[in-house]
Amino acid sequence: MSRGAAARSVIAVFVSVAVSGCGGGSTNSSSTDTGRDAPPSGAPGRITVLAAASLTEPFTLLGERFEAEHPGSRVSFSFAASSELATQISNGAPADVFASASPATMALVADAGDTDGEPTVFASNTLEIAVPAGNPADVTGLDDFAREDLSIALCAPEVPCGAAAAKVFAAAGVTPAPDTLEADVKATLGKVTLGEVDAALVYRTDVLAAGDDVEGIDFPEAAGAVNDYPIAVLADAPNAAAAEAFVALVTSPEGAEVLTETGFDLP
Repeated sequence: MSRGAAARSVIAVFVSVAVSGCGGGSTNSSSTDTGRDAPPSGAPGRITVLAAASLTEPFTLLGERFEAEHPGSRVSFSFAASSELATQISNGAPADVFASASPATMALVADAGDTDGEPTVFASNTLEIAVPAGNPADVTGLDDFAREDLSIALCAPEVPCGAAAAKVFAAAGVTPAPDTLEADVKATLGKVTLGEVDAALVYRTDVLAAGDDVEGIDFPEAAGAVNDYPIAVLADAPNAAAAEAFVALVTSPEGAEVLTETGFDLP
């Protein structure tokens, strides 16, 4: 199959799934445990936090602060696509907190009765074009994502960053020609940092986290596809009290400081 035909086939899948929303799941995830030893008897105990991949940097820092402020506690993270995490919750995965990269994905969990109370929006994020250091392909804007001579990476359409990408391409009147659709935003960014693609569409926070390995390019349509991030204690949380304390930290002024330092906007 020619590249053009293959790209058109991928685009058809991208557009059709994006229209259906943020359901479904991916297969890749990463877990981070910020503690080392089991908590002593009587300590706040362990909590498990399921969080969107784009929250890796701020939540890892907040997990360390939580453990420092609650001696004997231990925070375990699973970072992955929000849609994958929502599927895990619906399938009965034991966890205490869910933080999603979109209200639509959180709604899948809340509407099923799997959250304890109403989710709280605690941050927002916008898309940015990511290119390898030096921008060897001379990418300048969204129009370049339609160029079949470039290698392009996008988030899969069922995850929040993919749905946001579809929205900005529609607003710009651009039909993208992606070479790869990745499971979450970190996997998409990884294609850029490894030099495997000429450009990708990721969150601004991920470009910031990548440091000198990538360059970011702003584009005006990003303002029309801002992703809000809600967080909630889960209804069947094994450690509800500690889960509420973690959510309180995320939504506190201290949490806001960490979020803004890592590039997120506040609601």
